[in-house]
Parts: sequence; C-alpha cells; structure tokens
Amino acid sequence: MKTDKHIAIAGAGPVGSLLALYLAKRGYRVDVFERRPDLRAETLQAGRSINLALSTRGIRALDEVGLGDALRRVAIPMHGRVMHSVQGQISSLPYGKQGQFINSISRSGLNVVLINGAEAQGVNFHFNQRVAHVDLQKTTLTLQQNGGEKKLAFDAIIGADGAFSAVRAALQFTDRVDYSQDYIDHGYKELHIPAGPNGSFLLEKNALHIWPRESFMMIALPNPDGSFTCTLFFPFEGATSFASLKTNEDIVAFFKNTFPDAVALMPDLLHDYQTNPTSSLVTMKCYPWVKNKTLVIGDAAHAVVPFYGQGMNAGFEDCRVLNELLDTHHDDWDVVLPMFQSQRKQDTDAIAQLALDNFIEMRDLVADADFLLRKKIEARLHELYPEQWIPQYSMVTFHDTIRYSEAQALGRKQKRIMDDVMKLPHLATTWQSLDFQQLVRRMQEA
Repeated sequence: MKTDKHIAIAGAGPVGSLLALYLAKRGYRVDVFERRPDLRAETLQAGRSINLALSTRGIRALDEVGLGDALRRVAIPMHGRVMHSVQGQISSLPYGKQGQFINSISRSGLNVVLINGAEAQGVNFHFNQRVAHVDLQKTTLTLQQNGGEKKLAFDAIIGADGAFSAVRAALQFTDRVDYSQDYIDHGYKELHIPAGPNGSFLLEKNALHIWPRESFMMIALPNPDGSFTCTLFFPFEGATSFASLKTNEDIVAFFKNTFPDAVALMPDLLHDYQTNPTSSLVTMKCYPWVKNKTLVIGDAAHAVVPFYGQGMNAGFEDCRVLNELLDTHHDDWDVVLPMFQSQRKQDTDAIAQLALDNFIEMRDLVADADFLLRKKIEARLHELYPEQWIPQYSMVTFHDTIRYSEAQALGRKQKRIMDDVMKLPHLATTWQSLDFQQLVRRMQEA
C-alpha cells in the first residue's frame, strides 16, 4: 500500500525501530530521531545491557516483518526457572509444557537487527538529535543537535522514546491528560558471570536462574558467548539494601553470605558492583495516548517493571496491533488512533499489575514448597484440560491470541479456585487424586 504520508518517530529503541519497519512496509515515508548516538558505532555503557526475555507476543511481531528467524538464531531458549537456595540447593520449574520457552536476547543485538531491517526498507535514522519541542496543533518537531535547532513538519508524530518520553511530556501540558509514575522501593544493578573454559556455560544454559531471598533477588540470563548477565534487584534503603553496603568488605560479605554459589563464579564482582550504575524501576501510565496527529506507544505510554518479561513484548504487540488496525481500516488514521488507544490501554494496565505481582512471586514464593505444589497441580490441570485450564503465566507468555486483560481476569478466577484447593488437608500426598474435572467445571461456571 503506497501513501504520501510522512511520519516521524521519536526513539530508535526496539519499539521505535520495529514500528518504523512496519510503517515503511506499508509504504509510508518514515524518519526516526534518536537523542543518543548510533549504537552500531558506539561502545555500550557498562551496566545498561540487561538482557531481554523475548516471548511469543514479541516473536509474532518480528515474524510479521520478516526478522523472526534471524533473531531466533541469536537467542537462547530458556525452558524454565532454576532456583538457587542460600545452601546451594537447586530446584527447577518449567515455564510451560514441553516445547514452550522464552528467549534470552541481547537488547543491543536485537536493536541493531531492527535498525538495519528498517533502513533496508528506506527508513531514515537521525542520531544525536534531541526532541526539544512538539507542537501538537501543527504536528511539528523541534530538534536540537550540536547546539543548533531545526523545526520539521510531519503528517503524524509517534513517541516511542521510552518511559521519560519528550513526546509524552508535550501531551501532559495539554488539558485532561492523566499521568502517573510509581517507583518501587527496589532498584537494580547489573553484574556478570563470565564464560568458563572454551566458552562453556558455568550454569545450566537453557534456564533463567533465580536466587530468591524474600525481600530481594538476583537473576541471571544466558548469553551466546557462555557468560550470564546477572541483575540484582535490591532495596535502595533499609537494613539490607544498596545504602547498607558501604565498603568493599560489606559488599563481599553480603554476597558470600547471600549468594555463595554465584559469588564463586563472579571474579569481577567488586568491580562490577562499584562501576555499574544503580538504576530505578518505575511503572508509568498515561491517558489519552493520542492528541490530534500525535501518538505515544510502548514505554512512552505504559512503562512497566521487568518482572514478567513483557515490557518489550508489550511494546512489540503495540506495533502489531496498530498495523492490524491500519489493515482493517484502510490506513484511516483518524479512525485507527482512537481505537488503538482504547483497546491497548486496558491490556497495558493489566500487564503493569501482573508485572508487579510477579515480583512478589519471583523473590518470595518460587522457593516455597506450597507454591511449587500449587504450580504442579496447575500443570496437571493444563495437561488434562489444555483448552479449559491454561495457567496465567502461559496465557501471558505463550498465547498471543489471549489479551493481557483477559489473562488477568482468568488468572483471578483460577486463583480463587486454587486458594480453596490449597486449604485441603494432606494435599502434598493426596493431590493426584483431586477431582480435576470438577475444578475445571468451577472455572467454566465462575
């Protein structure tokens, strides 16, 4: 479909680059403006390269633009969680049924593939250009570069410039725009487990590793070179927190006492801890996402904490849904934009809450015997009744035809039923004789 519309996208991250590719394939003229340098020519800042968990929703969008296979080749499948206790005991929990997995992928590597793919479709990328002003009435961008400014007019402007979006800031200065940001008490710091001899993996390769410690946790995701990118999610303040680790001795003692099996694999722990930044975690919501011919999308519209691994996947799904609506309504943007924001708002609110809930599950519950028994019962229900009982995690992660809001609502029904099941006496030894059909019937009647 060819069109003479000229579209500006602010932000050359994964979501902005994917959207540019979608729109270029539709025949639009697309220019992308990014305040940072071209990451293809830059050395990444240490501590900012947290791996992403690419799952079904994101892969579906990548397949639609023809990049799914290329990115599968550089991703590492993770079939489940591997939990590490303080004593060094290891337990595992699959993410779904056999053959279902999420993918560990480098954010920068993914971004490079998307930028190159978009450029091959004729998209123009402009780096080191900061959005200084957005005129929502005239649909113009004022851009700053090297101390100079220029103003450019477009048929539409899309802000894909992240949680602290300059485009969204312009929307916030208009009437009747709701906005909220909520920081959690925890921040994160990136750490590193290097590869073993000859690029070997020193931990199980095809898993997301978790060291759950109730009020905090550390995770590790595999990289193709045999290393693991680790992330410590830790309170900013308190008796055990970033603030409490003041000296080298404090840091080493804390890690040796809390993550002893991991410390043995982290020769550069002190350097990484002292050098890499401590970053915050925020949930951001706003509405509306559209003013005149300007739209915000991805984290610019709905930033979420990373504990469901869905932030990027949700942004990619935004792109896919927008493209689908343009198909359905023959590129009538006046119809599509209000419809897009109305449909996606309830889904992104749902995944924001699910991500916060999953933090509690990951740091507090995955090492709990009752929680593991609960998951075992749910897995059996899914095995016996695969269409009638799909665990909430599977709905979110592996079923891209189930909306986030639907997964949340169904998950709440399942929780009420499972809460009753978990109250039954002697469940650990009798669970296999449960009336599973009756539980499914309750689900259908709820």
